[in-house]
Amino acid sequence: MNNSPFGQDEETRREELLRSIEHALQNLTLQELEAIYYDMSSKNYIND
Repeated sequence: MNNSPFGQDEETRREELLRSIEHALQNLTLQELEAIYYDMSSKNYIND
């Protein structure tokens, strides 16, 4: 049973996107990561 709020196709696509994003993040410099963090936190995507 799938407890995900996404449909099967959406979940598969979501997992593909997450893997792609994670791979891209691993190659960024500290300054680039900080810029992304600032952008995401200022848009309330990250709530620390």
